[in-house]
Amino acid sequence: MAGPNFRYTHYDLKPQRAGTIIEVTLNGVNNVRLMTAANYQRFTEQLDFKFVGGVAKKSPLRIAVPDNGHWHLVVDMEGHHALAESSVRLVAAPGQAQKPGIARAS
Repeated sequence: MAGPNFRYTHYDLKPQRAGTIIEVTLNGVNNVRLMTAANYQRFTEQLDFKFVGGVAKKSPLRIAVPDNGHWHLVVDMEGHHALAESSVRLVAAPGQAQKPGIARAS
């Protein structure tokens, strides 16, 4: 099955704890969508899906992971002129022993 008909950058954030902050840096206005693994699968199949985020007009943007689990982040150009260059950094939430890291685009 074909994926979405717009360009996007996918970041597999792997399992994350609730409260972890995801910092997204963009060089333009794009959609930033944080979603569970099941919702990312629905996104790729062009089905209805749920996400946290929306249109990012400022950079950097910070989003908190709402629940423990496997998370994916998508930066996409749907409704915008071009796909923004992006980078993602994981920031441990207060009280977490998790080390900050950098997610790689796939």
